[in-house]
Amino acid sequence: MSIIAWVVLGFLAGAIAKATYPDYQGGGIVSAMVLGIIGAFVGGSLFTLIQTGTLQNTAAVALTLPGVLVAVLGAIAAIYLWGLIRRSSNA
Repeated sequence: MSIIAWVVLGFLAGAIAKATYPDYQGGGIVSAMVLGIIGAFVGGSLFTLIQTGTLQNTAAVALTLPGVLVAVLGAIAAIYLWGLIRRSSNA
């Protein structure tokens, strides 16, 4: 159940990150949602690691307001890093 919760939250976080990120990212909403899922997994794992000291994804974290904020911040970070990678490969 926790993986499904983080995937759903990642879709939502990717859409929110795409809408709020100030720069042009390229790609479509699907790529933003995939990056949102990656950001949600990484952000959720780090949040749980800081909070409990164990490295795991739990649905209890995903379904809280801090979990949503962490997922959105993780999605924004993933979109930013993807933009850096794309810019360096185009140069």
